[in-house]
Amino acid sequence: MVRLSTLLFPALPALLAAAALQAQAPAAAGAGPGGENPRIHEIVRAVDPARIESDVRRLAGFGTRHTLSDTVSPTRGIGAARRWIFAEFQRISRECGGCLEVMYVGDVVPGNPQSRIPVDTRVVNVVAIQRGQTDPGRYVIIQGHYDSRVTDAMDATSDAPGANDDASGTSAAIEAARVLSKHRFDATLVYAALAGEEQGLNGGAILTRHAQQNGWRIAGVLNNDIIGNTRGIGGQAGNTTMRIFAPGIPPEAPAADIRRYLYSGGELDVPSRQLARYVDRTADRYVPDLDAQIIYRLDRFGRGGDQTPFFLAGYPAIRLTEMYEDYTRQHQDLRVENGIHYGDVPDAVDYRYTGRITALNAAAMASLAWAPAAPDSVTIRGAVSANTTLRWQAVNAPDLAGYRLYWRQATSPTWDYSRWVGNVTEATLEGVIIDNYFFGVAAVDREGNESLVVFPAPGR
Repeated sequence: MVRLSTLLFPALPALLAAAALQAQAPAAAGAGPGGENPRIHEIVRAVDPARIESDVRRLAGFGTRHTLSDTVSPTRGIGAARRWIFAEFQRISRECGGCLEVMYVGDVVPGNPQSRIPVDTRVVNVVAIQRGQTDPGRYVIIQGHYDSRVTDAMDATSDAPGANDDASGTSAAIEAARVLSKHRFDATLVYAALAGEEQGLNGGAILTRHAQQNGWRIAGVLNNDIIGNTRGIGGQAGNTTMRIFAPGIPPEAPAADIRRYLYSGGELDVPSRQLARYVDRTADRYVPDLDAQIIYRLDRFGRGGDQTPFFLAGYPAIRLTEMYEDYTRQHQDLRVENGIHYGDVPDAVDYRYTGRITALNAAAMASLAWAPAAPDSVTIRGAVSANTTLRWQAVNAPDLAGYRLYWRQATSPTWDYSRWVGNVTEATLEGVIIDNYFFGVAAVDREGNESLVVFPAPGR
């Protein structure tokens, strides 16, 4: 165990000064590795909005990508679109010496006349997997859905270009594959283009089942859905902000977990919300012209996305989306009424903005995949005490440098304070009262890449 009073503040006056500083100062890096990773800056710079625009226009050019649309035509329909995505992932893989395993991950969704899948339909995702070097069983996923629709959710023949919803998110996954495949990571990266979203989040459910059946340890799912518009339906405009929707306690959480949340807090610190904070901090470090706003909600009111099946299965999963939505551009027949142009067309997408969000995805994925796994079995104690002690199991990682403690004010959405404690499995924050803050622990490698922060359970 390390006590920060003896490690950093051997004299009592210094200890008292430090306690006062902890209550006032912003987050401190402390000793140990930290700061910014130059390789991640390189990744951010490599994202090309022009390539993203080309991909969006190519996907829109298939006419419609409705889940029930043509699967045979070489030029029109969802079949042609998925074959093009597959071929693009294959081309990227050839350029990195075969570093991607490209596959279809699909399943038959049973037909139901009362649903948006009226007849048995095979829903097919296109997935590219970049295996990790030292911890390949840990996965980080970027995904978008490539199906599209018009006003009538059952209209499988009318033109539905789906440029923003969601060729933008699909193109982000493809561009992330182009950029990140130039590097090698500890954990495994997954680039996924999902189908069947507009018909009931089917592609997300299929990939979730695939992850469960293959024992994936998922560190994070970044679902990108509608990331290209900068003008809102109410006249708002802005290209420097975006939203992260971060859900709370899964409805099927074990009773013991719910009891712990009710007694000692933690509903704001479930893994999906830790992932949202991680992406927000990544934006601050590596994409400073993009401000991420965390919203503690599964999705927008009355709506959903493919992060939902992963979240319900207990995985950390968030939705990244634009700040302002223009509903005349979503789920609309192509038409002009009263001078308003309806329809989700490529010319309405802001590609520089989409590029920033894509760069943030790539930076967060790289940071997570280079970082060690998150600490396990984190506990906390300090009731009726002036000090707080955290304990955890050691992380097995060849480049592990140690651990960083985090704590924040009870009303703060993000971590306010941090302290490097070295390669130990227990540490005490002297003068930091357990009742006044929320706490967590992250594992850090020698380059300063950090895992997700883990919220502690009560300990003895």
